[in-house]
Amino acid sequence: MLGSTYIMFNVVVSHSNDPDTSAATEDIVVQCQEQLGGQKPSAGLLFAAIDFDHQSLLNGIMDVWPDLQLIGCTTDGEVSSILAFQQDSVTLMLFCTDNTIQISAGIGRDVAIDAAASAGAAISCAIQTLTKPVRLCIAVSESLGVNSKSILDGLADALPAGVPVVGGLAADRWQFDTTYQFHGRTLCSNAVPVLVFAGALQYGHGVASGWQPIGNPGTVTRSEANTIFEIDGKPALSYYRDYLGEHEPSSNYPLAVFTDDERFYLRAPSGEFDVDTGSVDFFAEVPQGAKVQMSESNRDNILAASRESMLQAITAYGPGEPAAVLYFSCASRRQLLGTRTHEEFELARSCSGISAPSCGFYTNGEISPMELNGPVSFHNETFISLLIGPEIQGKT
Repeated sequence: MLGSTYIMFNVVVSHSNDPDTSAATEDIVVQCQEQLGGQKPSAGLLFAAIDFDHQSLLNGIMDVWPDLQLIGCTTDGEVSSILAFQQDSVTLMLFCTDNTIQISAGIGRDVAIDAAASAGAAISCAIQTLTKPVRLCIAVSESLGVNSKSILDGLADALPAGVPVVGGLAADRWQFDTTYQFHGRTLCSNAVPVLVFAGALQYGHGVASGWQPIGNPGTVTRSEANTIFEIDGKPALSYYRDYLGEHEPSSNYPLAVFTDDERFYLRAPSGEFDVDTGSVDFFAEVPQGAKVQMSESNRDNILAASRESMLQAITAYGPGEPAAVLYFSCASRRQLLGTRTHEEFELARSCSGISAPSCGFYTNGEISPMELNGPVSFHNETFISLLIGPEIQGKT
């Protein structure tokens, strides 16, 4: 007899903008309970503004669902299909699955000391109970004082080949003081939590920024970590001033760092530079020898990138309706968009026709491969879309 194999993969999302932690906790829990209808969630993602009592928030959620595989972090803004774009809010996404799709959380500590080892420990912690093939990893790492490349290298090395990593770095509303990461009841900083999906999962991701390269490309001839000293043998500050005059390097004009003749990721200047040495600091590492080019954009193009990212994800996802949508957008984009920030989520949501629950946050850096089945990259000023759902099963 012909029939399709059914996979149980139910996703719900809640969102509260109540500034009181106890009230917000009760709000998001009740919202989820009403949607779950008695189902028991197996895993969750929690994104919260910096000013909440985060330990109380975690305890309130874990008291209701003690076995929940929960991760999350603090943010620079939150989005969901419930309240759209908000600041100073909290959003919770819960996943209900049968054994066809397995989800497990892990965490690595001291990521600022040994990023690769910490990332590897997080994956080892998460996959030890999984019995099905690993398909996807969502990571929400510390952002301050860490080496993003080493984090991604550690995650990739610990995961089976070809498993994508998507996510973002924790934020603290542009204070750059302290961010927090969540793992079950554990509240910490300087950590990398991960949520690993295994089994019959389908996914698609998209990456777009809205910035376009301008002028002549150059080669980074001297760099160290997130500081560029020279481009084409000249001070990096001179390279910027050739285009900007006396204007200071800023996130309005990030560098496009090319991975091949066409593809590039962005590196945004942090605002720190040295007039004497001509060095310019960025929000993440720029490898020596990289081909770079100045880039520019405007609000309309920045907003249009959210639509482009979502359409990429839909194409990559293929046939079928996803069960959930996740968004990771840069805090710099929120700064530049200002009062138009809400349009970013609205464009991504409306262009797809997808009604699945969605949530996400504004990050201190975004994580995603630049193409399906490609190596993971770290991005600045970029919009990441992720669709996930049960894999379409063949006829029996």
